[in-house]
Amino acid sequence: MRQKAFAIAAVAALTLVAGAAEARDQIHIVGSSTVFPFTTAVAENFGKAGNFKTPVVESTGTGGGFKLFCAGAGEDTPDISGASRPIKQSEIDACKQNGVGEITEVPIGYDGIAFANSKSGPTIDISRKELYLALAKTVPQNGKLVANPYKTWKEINSAFPDEKIEVLGPPPTSGTRDAFIELVMDKGCEEFPEIKALDKDAMKTACQAIREDGAYIEAGENDNLIVQKLEADPSAFGIFGYSFLEENTDKIQGAKVEGVAPNYDSISSAKYVISRTLFFYVKNAHVGVIPGMKEFVAEYVSERAMGEDGYLADKGLVPFPKEKYMEIAAKALALSPMN
Repeated sequence: MRQKAFAIAAVAALTLVAGAAEARDQIHIVGSSTVFPFTTAVAENFGKAGNFKTPVVESTGTGGGFKLFCAGAGEDTPDISGASRPIKQSEIDACKQNGVGEITEVPIGYDGIAFANSKSGPTIDISRKELYLALAKTVPQNGKLVANPYKTWKEINSAFPDEKIEVLGPPPTSGTRDAFIELVMDKGCEEFPEIKALDKDAMKTACQAIREDGAYIEAGENDNLIVQKLEADPSAFGIFGYSFLEENTDKIQGAKVEGVAPNYDSISSAKYVISRTLFFYVKNAHVGVIPGMKEFVAEYVSERAMGEDGYLADKGLVPFPKEKYMEIAAKALALSPMN
């Protein structure tokens, strides 16, 4: 009886996935707004080849993408999710609980997180410690943590403009927000002895909680909208992926962070301290069911796309060194699942 029940469950699961082939002949991709323009470029080139329909690509944010991706296997769930950070263990667990087994992780290149403003605004060189003081919900003062009192940039550094702190940035569902907290907020707060003295949970809260008094404005997953707002308000700053800075150099400028400007060379060499790897994740159960999955992965990791002179580099993606790229491409083409 137990074997019979298992067989019935297995057939039901296969039927669910097989149903996707009948109901959907187009790849569905969700995830990071930072990865979105790269995936869209690949999808357009893939569709132009004429062998398969152009994939549908949605910008849902990294966290939002994983929530949809890990909801299950079948026609109602995405096939691929883009991410501006690695998948979390909690997300892997959610995938497993919902029947999403093997997943292939594909790093696609490097990206920096730009802290930028209008070209008509001031140029600054800012540290991660100063960014922490500007954006944290609570900051150390006189040996204890207090609600962030800083209203202007000049209060943090006398060399900064005497303008109110106003930063447009990503929401909690964004991988860019996660990466910014890890690479900037966590690092910036480490310099304060008051925070080092806290226990692990209190330290995490002190380092990672973003102020909610209007100085930090959640601007959604549309980075182009942030660019438009910065252009209209020269005193405001924005946080987004380097590719959007690269595409809008006629309108905005990237601030130096600890003496280094965000550009291709500084990100590829890791001299720019706010740098990270971008990814996409493949639901292996949908390969062979949704038409074109293997072929789409092959297009994404092809040298004409991800290579040093590929069309993704023209979009602002910083490519991997040749040896690393070849290793990543081989694993992606084999659809090697994550451990």
